[in-house]
Amino acid sequence: MIQNSTTRFSNRVDNYVKYRPGYPMEIVDFLQAEYQLSNDKTIADIGSGTGISSKLFLDNGYKVIGIEPNKEMREKSEELLHNYKNFSTVAGTAENTLLENHSVDTIIAGQAFHWFDKTVCRKEFERILQPHGSAVLIWNERLADSDFEKEYDRLIVKHSIDYVKVDHRNIDEKSIKDFFAPHTVELKIFSNRQIFDFDGLRGRLLSSSYAPSENHAGYQPMLDDLKTLFKKYQTNNRITIHYATKVYVTKF
Repeated sequence: MIQNSTTRFSNRVDNYVKYRPGYPMEIVDFLQAEYQLSNDKTIADIGSGTGISSKLFLDNGYKVIGIEPNKEMREKSEELLHNYKNFSTVAGTAENTLLENHSVDTIIAGQAFHWFDKTVCRKEFERILQPHGSAVLIWNERLADSDFEKEYDRLIVKHSIDYVKVDHRNIDEKSIKDFFAPHTVELKIFSNRQIFDFDGLRGRLLSSSYAPSENHAGYQPMLDDLKTLFKKYQTNNRITIHYATKVYVTKF
């Protein structure tokens, strides 16, 4: 597991809530059609953060248990999702969820699996899943296709603290298949996007754990470059970030 992975978002909760992308509703339709996921099932959302991935399933009537070790993020999810009676949280980790044996039907991990200790959490997945349960790993992978997106990616590499080390794209399809072997893994990709004014783009950047925070010497130079980039590519004071939402599914 990456060092300080359970605390590194503590000072970014507000930006995370406001500016992180959600997930396409089509993901639930896909899982229901192809994997017989129905809303009488119990889901463990491991690394649930502020509840972005949990909400996707809560909105479709599922019971969701959010497993989140970061106190600030867990409490924010409880605040934001308090109207959902089927939502609860546990201060566990991917490696020690604190759940009962075979107590959930499905595991999901949205934008989180790359933080886990793969060897330990594989055993934990098997322990908490019902027989023939499923696991769903979800990432919004930011694209770098347009000129803006390419320069934005270079800006992140230039100013980030440890982006290359922690980028979720370090987890490739082969490593995911190896993790779940001998079970078969299916990859399904959905389109996603966010449209921002400058304040939104700044918030999106600052929601990332690798971005320098306000008390860091690199903070202002990063924002100066971001302003220049936004002015160069904005149209009607807006900029678009595109994502490929990757969904990996396996049945145990």
